[in-house]
Amino acid sequence: MGKIIAIANQKGGVGKTTTSINLAASLGVLEKKVLLIDADPQANATSGLGIDVEAVTNGTYQLLEHSTTAKDVIVKTTSPNLDLIPAHIDLVAIEIELVDKKNREYMLKQMVTDLKKDYDYIIIDCAPSLGLLTLNALTAADAVIIPIQCEYFALEGLGKLLNTIKSVQKIHNSTLDIEGLLLTMYDSRLRLSNQVVEEVKKHFDAMVFNTIIQRNVRLGEAPSYGESIISYDASSRGANNYLSLAEELIEKNK
Repeated sequence: MGKIIAIANQKGGVGKTTTSINLAASLGVLEKKVLLIDADPQANATSGLGIDVEAVTNGTYQLLEHSTTAKDVIVKTTSPNLDLIPAHIDLVAIEIELVDKKNREYMLKQMVTDLKKDYDYIIIDCAPSLGLLTLNALTAADAVIIPIQCEYFALEGLGKLLNTIKSVQKIHNSTLDIEGLLLTMYDSRLRLSNQVVEEVKKHFDAMVFNTIIQRNVRLGEAPSYGESIISYDASSRGANNYLSLAEELIEKNK
């Protein structure tokens, strides 16, 4: 039975989509069967895997509307063992459309729970907000990974996200776990980066992944070619970091 992991943080620019794409691709390379769900209206996970966003007619929006089945919206990617449920800008309207629906927080869960038997891991790339889309992802997930960038405002808003996770656990999903906090955009030359790592480890200790994602130019370039870092430059530091994260995740879930 597979595991559903949401990658969430309401702050933008912390490496959620980069982590979603590259962790999913790394797990695939390590021979795990993976599904990535793009639950962000910006659809960067979709374009970052080489899918033309404009051509998407069936995706997360239709899934949340329940106008199609999950299997009908899954597309193959060029990455080994990695499938995708793509997104389109129309996803931005879903929060308004679901607001009056009964059980609106469970729309995604109802559609993807059955897929757990087909995949080892289902990764959900969340929008940078704590709205209904993220709430659906957290309700559907077994666990959540929280990327935190090694920069000045790193811990700002983290309390708010942890409170949201607590209320989801209390009301919608009692089995939701925090898989771990992932430090991203680390630059060993900067004192600030090292201070953030120290601070986060001091406060959260065992909740923090051992793997740290370092700043890497190749990581930034890969999405513009519609590729994961693994297929774009497998020898880069970014590829090594994400492979190490995937190995850590597999080991943790043995």
